Amino acid sequence: MIDTHAHIYASEFDGDRDAVVARALEQGIDRILLPNIDLESIGPMLATERQFPDVCRSMMGLHPCYVDGNVEQTLAQIHAWFSQHAFIAVGEIGIDLYWDKTYRAEQEHAFVTQLQWAKAMNLPVVIHTRDSIQETLTLLEKEQDGSLSGVFHCFGGSLDEAKAINELGFHLGLGGVSTFKNGGMDNVIPHLDMSKVILETDCPYLAPVPHRGKRNEPAYTHLVAQRIASLREISVEQVDAITTYNAKALFRL
Repeated sequence: MIDTHAHIYASEFDGDRDAVVARALEQGIDRILLPNIDLESIGPMLATERQFPDVCRSMMGLHPCYVDGNVEQTLAQIHAWFSQHAFIAVGEIGIDLYWDKTYRAEQEHAFVTQLQWAKAMNLPVVIHTRDSIQETLTLLEKEQDGSLSGVFHCFGGSLDEAKAINELGFHLGLGGVSTFKNGGMDNVIPHLDMSKVILETDCPYLAPVPHRGKRNEPAYTHLVAQRIASLREISVEQVDAITTYNAKALFRL
C-alpha cells in the first residue's frame, strides 16, 4: 500500500518519526510520498527522504497557501531544485480560496507556471484545491494538451466533479475525509472509476475515523482502504492492489 501524500517531515513528527515509519511498514504501507509546500520545507523533506531512502520519495512545488507578493522569486528558487535532485512530481500546487483570496492572481500564476514545468519535465502534478475545484479545472483545461497527468489530492467533492477531473486525465486522492460520516463521500466512492483512485493521508492533517481530530500518520492509510472496500463491497486486498498499481504507474515508482 502507498501513502501518496504525507508530510512526515513536518515538526509534528520530530519526536517519533522513526516509530511513525515503523508503524506504517507494520501496516503494509511500504511507500510514503512527500509533497513540498514552500522554501522552508525543502530541507526537512529531503532529510526525511535520506533517512528512509527505501520508503520515502520527494516532490517539489509551491503550495498555494504559501504564495505571496514575492511569487516570482520564490518560484525561481523552487524551480532551481529540479536540476539538483530527482523528484517524482511537481507538487503540491493548486488554488486555495478558503483562507485568503488576497493573492488569488498570484496563486493562479504560480499554478499555471508549475503546470508548464510539469509538461516540460514530463512529471505528474499533485494538486491542492480548497473552495476552488471549478477554478482549478478551468485553468487545467487550458493547459491540458494531453501530456499532463496527476492527482487532485484530498478529494472530497461530488461525483460530477470526480468525473470532470477524470475526463481531464487526472486521478483522485482519497484520504481521511472518505471516512467522515458528514463528509459526503459515502454516496460518491461507490461510483468512482477505481482505475483513477489512489490512497493518501495528508498527515499530520485529516486523520480518518476513529482517530479524527488527532495527528494523522501513514499507518492510517489502511483505514482509508478499509472504508473504500466497505463502500464498494470488495476486499481490502483488492483496494490495495488497484490503488498501488495506480500510484506506481502515475508516479513511475
